[in-house]
Amino acid sequence: MPPQTPLPPPAQPVVIDTPFLAVAEGRSADPFAVLGPHRLDAARLVIRTVQPAATQVEVRMSGSLLPMARRLEPGLFELVTPLPASADLPDYRLRVTFSATHVVEIDDPYRYGQVFSSFDLHLFGEGTLNRAFERFGAHRVRIGTTSGVHFAVWAPNAQRVSVVGDVNGWDGRVHPMRQLLPSGVWELFLPDLADGEKYKFEIRTHAGHLLKKSDPYGFFFEVPPQTAAVVRDIGGYTWTDGDWMACRADRRDWLDEPMAVYEVHLGSWARVPEEGNRSLTYRELAHRLPHYVRDLGFTHIELLPVMEHPFSGSWGYQVLGFFAPTSRFGPPEDFKYFVDACHRAGLGVILDWVPGHFPKDEHGLARFDGTALYEHADPRQGEHQDWGTLIFNYGRNEVRNFLLSNALFWLEEYHIDGLRVDAVASMLYLDYSRRDGEWVPNRHGGRENLEAIDFLQQLNVLTHGEHPGTLTAAEESTAWPGVSRPVHLGGLGFTYKWNMGWMHDMLQYAHEDPVHRRWHHNLVTFSMLYAFTENFVLPLSHDEVVHGKGALLDKMPGDAWQRYATLRTFYGYMWAHPGKKLLFMGGEFGQWREWNHDNSLDWHLLDDPPHEGMRKFVQALNWHYRAEPALHECDFTPDGFRWIDCNDNENSVVSFVRYAKDPREAVVLVFNFTPVPRVEYRIGVPAPGFYGELLNSDAAAFGGSNVGNGGGVASCPVPAHGFNQSIALTVPPLGCLLLKKRD
Repeated sequence: MPPQTPLPPPAQPVVIDTPFLAVAEGRSADPFAVLGPHRLDAARLVIRTVQPAATQVEVRMSGSLLPMARRLEPGLFELVTPLPASADLPDYRLRVTFSATHVVEIDDPYRYGQVFSSFDLHLFGEGTLNRAFERFGAHRVRIGTTSGVHFAVWAPNAQRVSVVGDVNGWDGRVHPMRQLLPSGVWELFLPDLADGEKYKFEIRTHAGHLLKKSDPYGFFFEVPPQTAAVVRDIGGYTWTDGDWMACRADRRDWLDEPMAVYEVHLGSWARVPEEGNRSLTYRELAHRLPHYVRDLGFTHIELLPVMEHPFSGSWGYQVLGFFAPTSRFGPPEDFKYFVDACHRAGLGVILDWVPGHFPKDEHGLARFDGTALYEHADPRQGEHQDWGTLIFNYGRNEVRNFLLSNALFWLEEYHIDGLRVDAVASMLYLDYSRRDGEWVPNRHGGRENLEAIDFLQQLNVLTHGEHPGTLTAAEESTAWPGVSRPVHLGGLGFTYKWNMGWMHDMLQYAHEDPVHRRWHHNLVTFSMLYAFTENFVLPLSHDEVVHGKGALLDKMPGDAWQRYATLRTFYGYMWAHPGKKLLFMGGEFGQWREWNHDNSLDWHLLDDPPHEGMRKFVQALNWHYRAEPALHECDFTPDGFRWIDCNDNENSVVSFVRYAKDPREAVVLVFNFTPVPRVEYRIGVPAPGFYGELLNSDAAAFGGSNVGNGGGVASCPVPAHGFNQSIALTVPPLGCLLLKKRD
């Protein structure tokens, strides 16, 4: 054991050497070469620490306190003590005095070796560290008998990186990190650090500027608008959705199953006006939202991005913490509780995911180490002019690792069932929303973003391969071919693609006065020319009810009765049309006011019979959609659909048959987009028999006028529309009918 009396310092003080000055001033890229324990020679040990705010530092070793000498301002302390060549490095603690009433004893982080393995660094460099979230960020680990937090961050062009937070007074000179060359990764193990510590990374650029950056891999953050990450072990939650997860793993896809998605912005679904109009917490939502959505008959909840975002007005689409559910509504464990509750209610959970861009916030990913690291340096490649955001550099291995591991993270850590990928069109085209001269062609001279294409294909191969039964959906608004076709066949590999064309056509058609709809009949029928080129989702999303566009009900023409009736028939056509369904919250009861993220939905409208009738109609649509195989089994094959009559533009009526895998389960659907009842309206039907009226949007229970067919009609051998049998119907005004042959 070393003696308990410190030796005098060496004859030539080390403080005049440049490496020591660089460490003291927070400029060193190699603090471990100076700080911590080091042998001076065969008989002596030196221990150094930087504590700029300390008045005194002592070393507790073998039961004694040995004073350290202040060797260099600001705050480089040093102790030289004997240590025989045969002795191991001793265990010790640092006793740091800041004032008479503030004295702490700490373990020295600079006596611990490298934690990040060379193999993981190699995988990260080649872009195959698919669970980078297990290595980067802040993780509780144990080294020997010591528990602490391991920090790691990627900043290859930094001069120095430090962990800063409450633990060190936000002073970047105290805890500089170890640089792991040539990877550009920096790491530091802080012993005995507790959960709840706020932190950032202080980065000194090569130009000498100091940046305080939020952790890109942070698991939890302060409540916005604050932006520090918070140390938190998120692995302690006990899940109760084992049956759901087992069924998910056995399910290879959702293509032939019913899928009706209820899209939700958690902060404005419902609020608590008695408590300052606050949003519901994750746990409060868990006790209300899944039951409401299940009662409506939806199969999935899709959440606008829950990833941490300081600016509420971005609705989550300008992300700061890609690995953290926002702390606005509670801690990470409570978000897991919410997902768990959805699964127990039989609902899948889909997240909006934003790998297409990120904000320019100085505390975020933008110029993270003083250089264009996550983005392109050239604004013609790296900046979205329309949104004021930056574009990820998909050609960089480490950036792809960040995004791919983020996708897996939500599927694994939070049991998320699918990702809806935002703004895919902006990723695919280099000239997206750019004029000539404002974009850089690819290596072949084309406009396609080859690196983004490769990234999206990797994303879908990885998520579908690692987690069978999960899904991905692309918000892609162009005619890019093969978005939902397998990668091995040249497609992008998504499970689904949003059908933006159908949505725009039908909203335009519904907005027309009924007397003019005969001239726009093609808007109703055109989608069937391409309906089976992709696996489509028919979306009526949040984007259609904001920014002055008005609510869905408000888009409909005519008096109040006609608006309700038109919207019910619009929904009926949507649920009958091939493709899966998505409806934004509030649409189910016909909210008049367009969506405002700062306010609750207008739940009081359900006291008004027309709005309650709209809710009941959506509920009935979902019930029949799930009960009738013809409405969901053959969504993506032409043999699941046949027009009866798509040419009656004079009456603005369309009719068609939907077939199940068993053709005996076929259903007949008729839509009248005018306020004129069609009496004795004859259409062909696929087989003789009695056709029961399963659903009539004009039923009084839904707020209609009760025009219908008294429960159904029998066919007769009068040929029509290519069929040998036909039926003569009363088609209600601005109404739709769902009929099925009964034995």
